[in-house]
Amino acid sequence: MHMVHFKLDVDADGIALVTWDSPGRSMNVIDLKVMEELANVIDKVAGDAAIKGAVITSGKDSFCAGADLTMLDMLSREFTDVMREQGEEMGVHRLFEEGRRLSQLYRRLETCGKPWVAAINGMALGGGFELCLACHHRVASDNPKSRVGLPEIKIGLFPGAGGTQRIARMMMPGDALQFLLKGDQIRIPQAKGMKIIDAVVPAGDLVDAAKKWIRDGGKPTNPWDVEGFRLPGGLVYSKAGMMTFPPANAIYRRETYDNYPAARAIMQTVYEGLQLPIDQALRVESRWFAKILRTPEAAAMIRSLFVSMQELNKGARRPKDVPPREFNKIGIIGAGFMGASIGYVTALAGIEVVLIDRDLESADKGKQHSHKLMTEQVNRGRATSAERDALLARITATADYGALSDCDLVIEAVFEDRKVKAETIKKAQDVIGNKTIFASNTSTLPITSLAGEFKDPARFIGIHFFSPVERMLLVEIILGKETGDVALATAMDFVRAIRKTPIVVNDSRGFFANRCVLNYIQEGHLMFMEGVPAAMIENVGRMAGMPVGPLSLNDEVALDLGWKILKATEADLGPKAVNADQKWLLQELVEKRGRLGRKNAKGFYDYAPGSPKRLWPGLAELQNKKLDPDKIDVQELKYRLLMVQSLEAARCVEEGVITDVREADVGSILGFGFAPFTGGTLSYIDMMGTRRFVDICKKLEKKYGERFKPPKLLVEMAQKGDTFYGRFAPGTAQAA
Repeated sequence: MHMVHFKLDVDADGIALVTWDSPGRSMNVIDLKVMEELANVIDKVAGDAAIKGAVITSGKDSFCAGADLTMLDMLSREFTDVMREQGEEMGVHRLFEEGRRLSQLYRRLETCGKPWVAAINGMALGGGFELCLACHHRVASDNPKSRVGLPEIKIGLFPGAGGTQRIARMMMPGDALQFLLKGDQIRIPQAKGMKIIDAVVPAGDLVDAAKKWIRDGGKPTNPWDVEGFRLPGGLVYSKAGMMTFPPANAIYRRETYDNYPAARAIMQTVYEGLQLPIDQALRVESRWFAKILRTPEAAAMIRSLFVSMQELNKGARRPKDVPPREFNKIGIIGAGFMGASIGYVTALAGIEVVLIDRDLESADKGKQHSHKLMTEQVNRGRATSAERDALLARITATADYGALSDCDLVIEAVFEDRKVKAETIKKAQDVIGNKTIFASNTSTLPITSLAGEFKDPARFIGIHFFSPVERMLLVEIILGKETGDVALATAMDFVRAIRKTPIVVNDSRGFFANRCVLNYIQEGHLMFMEGVPAAMIENVGRMAGMPVGPLSLNDEVALDLGWKILKATEADLGPKAVNADQKWLLQELVEKRGRLGRKNAKGFYDYAPGSPKRLWPGLAELQNKKLDPDKIDVQELKYRLLMVQSLEAARCVEEGVITDVREADVGSILGFGFAPFTGGTLSYIDMMGTRRFVDICKKLEKKYGERFKPPKLLVEMAQKGDTFYGRFAPGTAQAA
């Protein structure tokens, strides 16, 4: 049989080595052709009496990255077509049957009568790891970069090829639920401890060890297919079961507020499946998988967090005619928290860093931040002392601007003060080369105005990092009016080199991310001034899908920073540009009470060492009126907190700040945690429908004011029934 993706070799002992090596791909992924070939391989192994068993491994550095999600997109389109032509019942039936093909394929492997061993090198994720779970034995190489996991929950799905049922039969149900609901990629030693990997061997011994298990009499049956098999945690309806599932359901609701259909499906499939024989349990899993594929949440999350994110990470917005740039040395001016953190992630990527501050002591303090972060990694076993020393050796701390002379890119990360930045730019441009790109890490000041201080505005660009830099995946690249393609390409190459996701936006006060998220924070402030209890504001923020409430988020980014931004906005645009109630609240907290946020352990919350943060009791003194929480419309609060952000995103599209809808959605989720189940700020509008969204906005505008007024673009879209992904589909040249 002719094969493209697999190679089958049978040795003298009758053991087949199945090597998976899809051509033209850096990693193996599961698509329809792979499934077809694997089915033929399984039939060959099962039907050839000379073959005693099979070892499946990868010819690449990793085993498998999972399924090609374009298959699911095709399934969804097919469902829509069949439903339109033959009715919903036939559409659902087709979706169910096609959606369970991979699950049935793995079950055929598992019950073919011959032992199968997965020899895992590198990553084995999603459907690739489900293949390993269907095998009768799993051997992994001791590569420290290897990971296994079922991360489908992170894109709005759940394991649909047997993962929920096999994992739930291999470990205690509480541990299984945690593994499935977190979707973490775990290291091999941890996986062995969890007994989802059977053996760990040196990379050079991987295949031999796998074959030895077969030669030594490895059985072609998994435990759940053996008569008398007992579940690790006992029966669902038992004392142990009742100590697991009711509390697990409570935890699930506390953490998700029932916003994620796939998380609910995991709970349901494990609960139902453990009460059934494996074949019936797999059928239950497939039914739920077909149901989840039809949800708008899954469609939105797959599009934003997988398809769009991959495209942006590959440089979808990078100018095509500018050659790629390699970085030898990056200059960073400002060794405070942000500058030091940018230096850390740059050095972590193997790039030399010049870290400058007003004096050597301040610069050294910034370098010490990298030492602290690396030491934390060493203590957790995620890095070695030698790796820490090597990273620190790549960072040169100095007060001498002359050290910037041979840098490829210079980033200023000084105080958010126009005069300070102007002085910094002047000092830097006197020493840097004529081809060096200069970037500002400003969070709100327009790039065009800052570029006016630079000798060549075409080489000036904004590169806006989010805090904490080492954990946040997004970087916002801001184009000034005169920024050139070389500057844009350089900025994108740098962001990708440090393994972040770039979005490109046009110049505007606050750019994109801060415009949206500052509205979220402001709405929390205004709710507070209306008399809504602070605890209710915070809880509703999380209920709406945000990672933290608006008051807590304000503490994290610092109240005094918000106060500075408000004052700068008022100075530049006049008093009508700021909200008087918000101004009073921030002035009261920052200037009169000295409450700056988490950084000085007192903001909206108190931060006592060694204790959980608690809302500051003195907040009650700042509310002139107090509403009865039982009479407050919780759904309205949720709408306010999400819609005020999505409205700003729509304005950014109308104004041309955002020119690619993918960047609004990916940027909103990665940059400020906008409710991931919605797919992002613009997908939230599309999911709700522009007509309904505009109708709700008009009601909120009438009740709460101009900030909820829908822009003309959105009103026009509502009248036509347009969506953002319909009207502004990526790759089209349609204008607002």
